[in-house]
Amino acid sequence: MQPEPAAKTSNPRRRFFILGALFELLLIACYLLPESWLAVKIHNFTLVAHIPLLFLLESGFGETAPTAILILLVGFVVMSCLWGFLIFLVTKGIGSLLIRLNRNQKRFVWFGAGVVGLVCLAWAGISMLPQTPRPFESSLEIKSVVDADTAFALDLYQKLKDKPGNLFFSPYSISSALAMTCAGARGQTEMEMTNALHFSLPPEKLHPAFKALAARMDKIQRWNRIILKSANSLWCQRDYSLHTDFVRLIEENYFAAAKSVDFKMASIAAADEINRWVSGKTDGKIPKIVEAAQLGPATRLALCNAIYFKGKWQHQFKVSDTKPALFHISTNASVTVPIMSQKEHFKTAYSDDGSVELLELPYAGTDLSMIILLPRVDYFLPDVDQPGLPHLEKELTVENLQFWLKELDRTTSHETRVALPRFTTTQNYDLVPELKSLGMTSPFDESANFSGMDGTTNLFVSDVMHKAFVDVNESGTEAAAVTLVLVKTKGQVGSFIVDHPFIFLIRDNGSGSILFLGRIIDPTK
Repeated sequence: MQPEPAAKTSNPRRRFFILGALFELLLIACYLLPESWLAVKIHNFTLVAHIPLLFLLESGFGETAPTAILILLVGFVVMSCLWGFLIFLVTKGIGSLLIRLNRNQKRFVWFGAGVVGLVCLAWAGISMLPQTPRPFESSLEIKSVVDADTAFALDLYQKLKDKPGNLFFSPYSISSALAMTCAGARGQTEMEMTNALHFSLPPEKLHPAFKALAARMDKIQRWNRIILKSANSLWCQRDYSLHTDFVRLIEENYFAAAKSVDFKMASIAAADEINRWVSGKTDGKIPKIVEAAQLGPATRLALCNAIYFKGKWQHQFKVSDTKPALFHISTNASVTVPIMSQKEHFKTAYSDDGSVELLELPYAGTDLSMIILLPRVDYFLPDVDQPGLPHLEKELTVENLQFWLKELDRTTSHETRVALPRFTTTQNYDLVPELKSLGMTSPFDESANFSGMDGTTNLFVSDVMHKAFVDVNESGTEAAAVTLVLVKTKGQVGSFIVDHPFIFLIRDNGSGSILFLGRIIDPTK
């Protein structure tokens, strides 16, 4: 009769150890799950929880098979004890809480826990479902707008390429903001803007096409668990009236929120309100687009477009595989940067002359992809004249880009070892000089005609400010861009190693729309 108490005290310990061991085995088994957002989160949690064990294995203690096996067994026992102890603490805490409740309260608690558990299981199951691209049938009008945006994007790139260092902007954001402005332009001003932006559609078809592209983005976001938001706003001087038709067009086709501010007497407050809107729409990645000094008594209108994208790679890079390596800025200069690497099935292609390699890195759902355009350069032959980034930029025409992308789309994915630098960059531009050089001159001077906005010819564009942010890491990409227009009164390879400067773009594979475009010369800046 005496051994019974000892048995009672030992059983709970054994039970919690077994529960801890089962939980440890469950974490190990999760590595067999198909690749998904939830699987990556579980993998990362498991990696962090087992850092001491991994440190022992990599520090030399596990160089031989017997010691490695011993460390793994000891680690399994230790982790089982740890998980078991945590389970014991949780169950004891729940037990002490339940003992204070009456029967009905306990039933309510268990019912709530069951509902939460079912919701979590359903959420986990949905996250494991394969993410498929959203079907999209492009109309002639949408294709015309996409082609125009692509041509404008490359024109603007050619104007910005002479700036030193990295380059990054959102052609879609800039085109959208200028399209809203163009809706109020008339005469020579309208003609210059449509020519520079390559718009060929009449207004009654142009603006609904932009509306359809915005609806496409919203559909991608809803179905494929990525964040892709585009927002527009119209900020008007409080005592200044705009044509009802103009405001209605902007609201209906660009979903722009019309807001009244006081540029004359409260420019600081107006700037703060615009910047708060921008920060909210870009998840804080672009906290400020305008300074109070840029606003004043002459400011009548500010049209703003913000686009924010955050997506996970379809095939995510493992953090543990990221290692420091050389990135060759030029033939005689290099920097050490964290290089992500993985071996998976990707699409790759070459240009006709073999001077450019292309790689497609799809995001979850495969509706969006990052396309890398890498000039083929051998930095082990510094004395040989080789085509590099300047040659690629010279060849970056609409015809060439469309041909390269078609070739890439036609290829089938194959196993490729990819090495890509991890990078973050923020770029800020005043685009007025570049837009003027593209032929858009009258909107910025005394001859401007924006009578479609207010019925007068007293308005002109004073500033076109654009700010863009991108962060590329192991899990995916986060990018944001904002364009602000201020209107005032007159007054196939086995490996793809990205270790030197390259051009990249993020596109909607369904419509072909280029959402972001840039180049990286130095990933550390």
